[in-house]
Amino acid sequence: PNFVCRPGDQKSIVLPYMKVKAMQKSAILFLALIGGSFGFAPSRVPSIGHSVESKHGQSQSALFMANDEPVSKRKVALKQLGVAAKVVTTAFLASAGVPRAAFAAKKAVEVVETVDQTKKFVGIGAGVVAAGAAAVKLATGGPAKQDFLEATPYWDQKTVPTNTYKNKTPFTGKVISTKRIVGPKATGETCHIIIDHKGEFPYWEGQSWGVIAPGTRAKDGKPHAVRLYSIASSRYGDDFSGNTGSLCVRRATYWCPELQAEDPAKKGICSNFLCDTKAGDDVKLTGPVGKAMLLPEEDPTTNYIMVATGTGIAPYRGFIRRLFVEKTPAAEAYKGQAWLFLGVANSDALLYDDEWQEVKKNYPDNFKLDYALSREQTNAKGGKMYIQDKVEEYSDEIFQKLSDGAHIYFCGLKGMMPGIEEMLKGVAARKGLDYAAWIKGLKSKKQWHVEVY
Repeated sequence: PNFVCRPGDQKSIVLPYMKVKAMQKSAILFLALIGGSFGFAPSRVPSIGHSVESKHGQSQSALFMANDEPVSKRKVALKQLGVAAKVVTTAFLASAGVPRAAFAAKKAVEVVETVDQTKKFVGIGAGVVAAGAAAVKLATGGPAKQDFLEATPYWDQKTVPTNTYKNKTPFTGKVISTKRIVGPKATGETCHIIIDHKGEFPYWEGQSWGVIAPGTRAKDGKPHAVRLYSIASSRYGDDFSGNTGSLCVRRATYWCPELQAEDPAKKGICSNFLCDTKAGDDVKLTGPVGKAMLLPEEDPTTNYIMVATGTGIAPYRGFIRRLFVEKTPAAEAYKGQAWLFLGVANSDALLYDDEWQEVKKNYPDNFKLDYALSREQTNAKGGKMYIQDKVEEYSDEIFQKLSDGAHIYFCGLKGMMPGIEEMLKGVAARKGLDYAAWIKGLKSKKQWHVEVY
């Protein structure tokens, strides 16, 4: 969004002069990097009071200042910062090679006190800093190493954070973006929500956040109960900064057969709140919770089998980003194979497919991907292809991997487990295995991980 300070608004600007000068230096450094890397040289500096728009139309940044007020060092500095930041924004967003993380990282941090004592975000200073950091990433051929949130050694789980923030003292995060990530023919709406936690809410891959929806319950006036959501990003977040976390949320609705319409009185309060959020909205968070879905990373040759239905994909996105997308110690060491199974209704309901395809292309020997599309595929018996049917197609290979020490994960609606367990029981019987003893063995070796809801 554009944060605009119009003439007459600024009675006192809460922006230290030296901080402005430091930000100017950041902008100058960034422009030098851009000039060296891309040969960019602005032909003119945009005028104060005019919006700057990238050639892709993806971003605007405008700073309107009062030209008729007495000039002070602060105002001059702020004007200069506005000019520098607008050039930075234009140059960077117009560059075709800019990663999406650079756009996500650009956010407002400075505050202007207006006449009526309300606060508006200027949205310039952080844009300079974030763009400068992104420029360094481009100039050095990719993101810096993600190694600043690691245990020592990186696989040691003794320091996994749990219940840092509780129900009575939740953390307030701020939404950076909320985006629908399914196609028009999907059987519901699923959103990817990025939340800024300022680096104050550490978590590990496989953990969950609790979310408290605003307001109170109609039946008794008490606050809404906490709802748990698996975190859909690695500990470094979607922008690699360690300051954000992401959720993958399907909007819960209820179709009334009598009304032949959705009944708003029975919709999911928390999921609808999250899917309706916009940039800048506050979200009360608790946790992180859970250790059942953590990755055992001590042996870098460990194979991981990840089975999901719908938004149960969330923890696996964190796993896969950590192992294949980010420059983590775990990624550098990993030599095993991660195998992802995802069950959804149709192709429009696939989640993060572009990310999986990219990983598959880059790591064909270390990443496998299989989909079960119940409304588009048929199983071996001619019926609908559900997640258990797709897993059964590879049952010999999966049982062998488990025998060799692989870890298997299940995440999604709890209704997925009866079908999966019935399938596994049938396969075990064909192999002459005692199913109860086989499962007990996997659990005793901590190879069996389940998180359903």
